[in-house]
Amino acid sequence: MKKSQKNKTQLKAVDFFCCSGGVTNGFRKAGIDVLGGIDIDERYKLTYEKNNKGATFIHADIGQYQPEDLAETLKIVPEMDNMVFIGCSPCQYYTTIQTDKTKSSQSKLLLEDFKRFVDYFRPGFLFIENVPGLESKVGSPLSKFKEHIKTIGYVFDDDVVNAADYKVPQNRKRYVLIATRVNNEIKVPVPKRKAQVTVRQAIGHLSAILAGHKDSNIRMHWAGRLEEINLKRIIKTPHNGGTRLAWKDDLELQLKCYEGKDKTFSDVYGRMYWDLPSPTITTKFYSITNGRFGHPEQDRALSIREGAILQSFPASYRFYSDSLVIIARMIGNAVPPKLAQAIAERLIQSFNHYGSIQN
Repeated sequence: MKKSQKNKTQLKAVDFFCCSGGVTNGFRKAGIDVLGGIDIDERYKLTYEKNNKGATFIHADIGQYQPEDLAETLKIVPEMDNMVFIGCSPCQYYTTIQTDKTKSSQSKLLLEDFKRFVDYFRPGFLFIENVPGLESKVGSPLSKFKEHIKTIGYVFDDDVVNAADYKVPQNRKRYVLIATRVNNEIKVPVPKRKAQVTVRQAIGHLSAILAGHKDSNIRMHWAGRLEEINLKRIIKTPHNGGTRLAWKDDLELQLKCYEGKDKTFSDVYGRMYWDLPSPTITTKFYSITNGRFGHPEQDRALSIREGAILQSFPASYRFYSDSLVIIARMIGNAVPPKLAQAIAERLIQSFNHYGSIQN
């Protein structure tokens, strides 16, 4: 195929709620031309654009941003059969994890804002990724969204998948929906052979560092500091999967909130297992107080680079901020690039099938 023909038939994409660029990176690796990403947090801009050359970061509140503005900025038009709209909106409101929903309630209707752009542009393909709770929680706008896209000509498939089945070294269950209006059917890709990557395979090669230190040779291999009491706790926690139960009878180390509650939040203060995928990487993976984020054998929580690797970001991916907390948020909120790449490859297959029918 001549280059000019290939450019006309290549899938293009717009990454709504793009964060630091996890989906964009995965889609680009698969061969999709991601034109740009939109996010309300301008702190993602440098990370997004530096790592995804040629993709434009649009700093905008999607609730206020207009389709006409997007058309002008990215030079796109309605009814593009080779266009993918990605709508992986913030998901804390519908998570099954017990958290305070006050702040996140402001984001619960972002799917409605995404729908405005779908209605205006009617792209050839759609991709949504979110927490499984988006599908099951009372009041979720998902059911209305699915019914709506059917009425305007889309077919779709959806499923709850585990990112670990797509070579992401992390157990991360997510709701996935893909849709198209250019084919009669489309299916979420589910690997037949689920060769999972372990923590050891993913990060076992990295050098040992202390809590609060940075490795001078490995970019972003930076671990958060530990208070003295928490350093004592992690030292007493057995290697390779140990839990806080190892020090539950230590009067100095045991927390009052966990006295007599051995099965409550049992992963908190725990260490990861070397030979299993990691637990879900959240925005607080740098802290042992927020989950099983202790290194399997070193006396610290995960480093920034380790968290990024477990999210399947390439080693070359650089996160731009002086704040460990902000970088961890960029990583934890991202869609794992390897999961996004698997979805992108399925969309390309579907589009190529459409192209063969048209020819």
